[in-house]
Amino acid sequence: MLKGFRDFMMRGNVIDMAVGVVIGAAFTGVVTGFVSAFLTPLVGVAVGAAGDFKNYAFSVGGVTFPYGQFLNVLIAFVLTAAVLYFFVVLPVTKATARYLPKKPKAPKRPCPECLTEIPEAARRCAACTAHVEPIAIVAQR
Repeated sequence: MLKGFRDFMMRGNVIDMAVGVVIGAAFTGVVTGFVSAFLTPLVGVAVGAAGDFKNYAFSVGGVTFPYGQFLNVLIAFVLTAAVLYFFVVLPVTKATARYLPKKPKAPKRPCPECLTEIPEAARRCAACTAHVEPIAIVAQR
């Protein structure tokens, strides 16, 4: 019983996931610190609220609605998403496209029986197992 658990824990994907969660938590702290230290005060300067909306509220029928807290969280979310997109996602996407170009896909054609897309050189359809004649692939110069 414990051997199975040990084997499960030592699989590469479990360890990779655990490391990813820990790195993600640390990265969350960095991004949150950057947004709260630099970007939220800039928004506050722009709207004249010193970057803190927690005291903004309104009352209806004796009930107070602290909408300022929601504004703080909303601004932090939008700024965090923008920081992640422009400083992580976009550069990684560009680096991936540059250093790991996609391989060209093999030309495809429809299966005459079931119309599933199959490679031109296929002799049998993977979906319906029908026998198909391969198309002669002409070498391009």
